[in-house]
Amino acid sequence: MKPSPTHNVALDLASLRTALAQGLTPTALIEEIWHREQAWADPALWIHRLPKSAWQQSAAALEASGPSAQRPLFAAPFAIKDNIDLAGVPTTSACPAYAYTPAASSPVVDRLIAAGAIPLGKTNLDQFATGLVGVRSPYGTPRNAFNAAYLPGGSSSGSATAVAAGLCSFSLGTDTAGSGRIPASFNNLVGLKPTRGLLSTRGLVPACRTLDCISIFTRTIADAAEVLSVAAAFDPEDPYSRPATPPVSDETWPPRIGVPRADQLKFFGNTDAEKLFANVIERWRHLGATIVEIDYTPFIDAARLLYEGPWVAERFAAIRDFIEKSPDALHPVTRKIIEGARTQTAVSAFESIYKLAALRRRAESVWANIDVLLTPTAGTIYKVAEVEADPIQLNSNLGYYTNYMNLFDLCAVAVPAGFLPSGLPWGVTLVAPAFHDDRLLRLGAKFLGEQPPIRSVAPSGPSVKLAVCGAHLSGLPLNGQLARLGARLVRATTTAPAYKLFALPGTTPPKPGLIRVTDGGAAIEVEVWELPVSAYGHFVSAIPAPLGIGTITLADGESVQSFLCEAAALTAARDITSLGGWRAFLKNPS
Repeated sequence: MKPSPTHNVALDLASLRTALAQGLTPTALIEEIWHREQAWADPALWIHRLPKSAWQQSAAALEASGPSAQRPLFAAPFAIKDNIDLAGVPTTSACPAYAYTPAASSPVVDRLIAAGAIPLGKTNLDQFATGLVGVRSPYGTPRNAFNAAYLPGGSSSGSATAVAAGLCSFSLGTDTAGSGRIPASFNNLVGLKPTRGLLSTRGLVPACRTLDCISIFTRTIADAAEVLSVAAAFDPEDPYSRPATPPVSDETWPPRIGVPRADQLKFFGNTDAEKLFANVIERWRHLGATIVEIDYTPFIDAARLLYEGPWVAERFAAIRDFIEKSPDALHPVTRKIIEGARTQTAVSAFESIYKLAALRRRAESVWANIDVLLTPTAGTIYKVAEVEADPIQLNSNLGYYTNYMNLFDLCAVAVPAGFLPSGLPWGVTLVAPAFHDDRLLRLGAKFLGEQPPIRSVAPSGPSVKLAVCGAHLSGLPLNGQLARLGARLVRATTTAPAYKLFALPGTTPPKPGLIRVTDGGAAIEVEVWELPVSAYGHFVSAIPAPLGIGTITLADGESVQSFLCEAAALTAARDITSLGGWRAFLKNPS
């Protein structure tokens, strides 16, 4: 069954904002989503859907306050995997006997709600996030959005199908072994597995505490980048949180894209998926990328360690007290996997740690020759009945391209890549070392034909806010200077109504000059970017006269650094203040 929403409002963030700007209210939006949810009628999607009255209360509060720069996700509905805490709502991890009701939400959930997003409820999952299939839950199997006979993917099954069914703008999953990517492939979504530690894991029931990630499902790369920009923040109370350290420059083009050698690719008998992957490689060549075959062996060997090595003992450690008291409360397959940890010893743990270190070192030689790695997200997709007949081996097959990821400290984004003759979607994954999340998002956008998203990961350490009003605006000729220095777009706004803007003659590329005035000023369009202090000095030193840096006041009263112009340079310049900004002038320069 393909999604067939009863109304026409698209829920990607850009379309939602357009609808809201044209008069759609959050209350009317919630009413529409409620009708869609009733029409979708999948009893296995939610473990705890919030009552309609709670949705309406959230919408009414947003209507009362209105949109603002502090609420970039205004009225965006979202779903939460039920191993992530939402205050006052039971967290079950798909095990009713384990359930508890948290007093506080996960910090990630709190940040999204503070940004204006509306939580709809808690979604189904493979119990204790153990599985890539989506069928290991006492609450049933969420329906694949394209064909109910096939897997929805796991463990974040309900989170993915909620987005694919048109019920929410985005959702939160988790990804320890592939749970944020496999369901994306099976439901034609973008699935972002960020660098470990970018999103706090407080308020997350652990699968493998040292490896866990909260992940993001969306329809577009731009949405994934924007949700990440809101959700990511260093959490000093989470011992596994890490401050963002994006590379100074990751803009290499054309990229060197690594693919496993032909003899190391596995499609598990799915020749149609094999053809699609070959088509994807050709699409990248057409885009200008250099394709480099790599030895995938260290990645394969690391993937085996996750379930065949001592890391399965981490899953046991996470729920040891519960499983020892209530072993029969677990799904039979989940119990079989987790109880396998009883055979692990401290000696075997250290032996595996040594083996993993050796594999990482071997993989370093791969990364020396490529910028990103490209693989299928999963070699194939199985029917629910097939997995129920052979639950462990087929699940293992699905992890061939995913299980090594967190052991190697990598980030990844899964993107749609086409449809199989069966009508089912199929996807590929782009992989890079930690903190190259933005590079992957930009490459994913290139592949999907989207505009490149804003930088989503805030720089760590001291930073400076800088307002730009001319050639450094997004999409204009000098914007790449900011990107190369690790800058992040914070917001688009205007100055206070106390400035004039002039088109400077004889500048290449054309540039404006901004000055503060005591009379006759106006609000001028600007973008506020955030740069690491370590890069700020380099940026300022390259600014040519008559431009310089000073302090301006924004429309909301905030003071930030900005480009300003020497008054003497304005004698022959054209006053374009009445246009409101540089973009308007470029559209009508005469």
